[in-house]
Amino acid sequence: MVGRTAVLRIGIDLGGTKIEGVVLRGAAAVVARQRIATPAGDYAATVAAVATLVANLEREVGAGHLPVGIGHPGATSLFTGRIKNANSTCLNDQPLQRDLEAALGRAVRMANDADCLALSEAQEDGAALGAPCVFGVILGTGVGGGIVIDGKLRAGPNAIAGEWGHNPLPWPRPEWGEMPGPLGWDGRHGAIEDWCSGVALARDHHDVTRQRLDGEAIVRGALAGDPACSDTLTRYEDRLARALASVINVLDPDIIVLGGGLSRIARLYTQIPLRWKRWVFSDSVTTRLLPAVHGDASGVRGAAWLWPLPV
Repeated sequence: MVGRTAVLRIGIDLGGTKIEGVVLRGAAAVVARQRIATPAGDYAATVAAVATLVANLEREVGAGHLPVGIGHPGATSLFTGRIKNANSTCLNDQPLQRDLEAALGRAVRMANDADCLALSEAQEDGAALGAPCVFGVILGTGVGGGIVIDGKLRAGPNAIAGEWGHNPLPWPRPEWGEMPGPLGWDGRHGAIEDWCSGVALARDHHDVTRQRLDGEAIVRGALAGDPACSDTLTRYEDRLARALASVINVLDPDIIVLGGGLSRIARLYTQIPLRWKRWVFSDSVTTRLLPAVHGDASGVRGAAWLWPLPV
C-alpha cells in the first residue's frame, strides 16, 4: 500500500471567474498548482477546461489517472443528478458529475465549494483541527457555508446542509433599509447573501453614499478614518453578526471559519464576536471565529480532501 505521505490527489475549485487546480501530496503538500479563466456562461467549454486543467496537472507531476475532487457552486440534486442552486447559472440543471467523469475517464467526487473550505480547514493543517463541529463560510461574490462534524462533511438528505446564505437576514433593521431587502439572483428578497457578500458591501455603500467603491476600497477608507466607509463597514459587521448568530443558535459549532475575499478584513474577528452576543440564545458564547489558514486556497485543497488519505 502506498504510504499516506506519498498519495497524490487533485483538487479543482470551479469558480465563476477562475478554475484553480492543485495536486496535493499527503495531507498538505501542494506539489503543483495551475489556474485558468472560467469560460463565461459556456457549460460545454467549462467541462472541457476542467479536463484540460487536470491533464496539465498530471503532466506536470508525471502521474496519471489521479483521484479528482471538485468544489463547485451550488449542489448536485440527489433526485436528478443535476446541478441546482448555482450562482454560476450555466451549471444549473446540467449533469456536471456525469459529464466530467466522461471527459476525465474516471470517477470524480464533488461537493459545494463552501463544503470544501470547511473540509479543508477541519483537516490536519487547518484552522479547525480537532474541533468536533465546524461551520465554514465563504464571503465572496456569494455567501456559502459548509458543515463538518467529527471530521466528516455533512451534506444532508437534500444536499443543502450549510446553505445559510439563502436564508433571510435575521432581525432586520428597517432604519437601514433591510425590509424587504435587495432582490437576489434566486428571485427572493433580503437573503443573507444579498447583504453579506462582497457585491452587497459595495452596493450598500453606493446606496447610502452614491459613491462607487469596491470592498477593498471601503475597508481601506474605514481603516483611514473615512466616516462614510466606517459606517458601511459597521453595518456590514452588524449584519454578519446577526447572520452568524442564527447559525450558532441552530448548529452551535465549536469553530466558525471564514474564507473568501472578505475574510481578510482583520477587524471582523474582534467585532463580530462582540456583536453576536446580543443575538445568540445563551448567557455566554464560546464559539470561536477564525480566518481560514489557507485563505483562498482552502476550497481547492478541500476538493482534494474529498478523497481521504488511507488510514
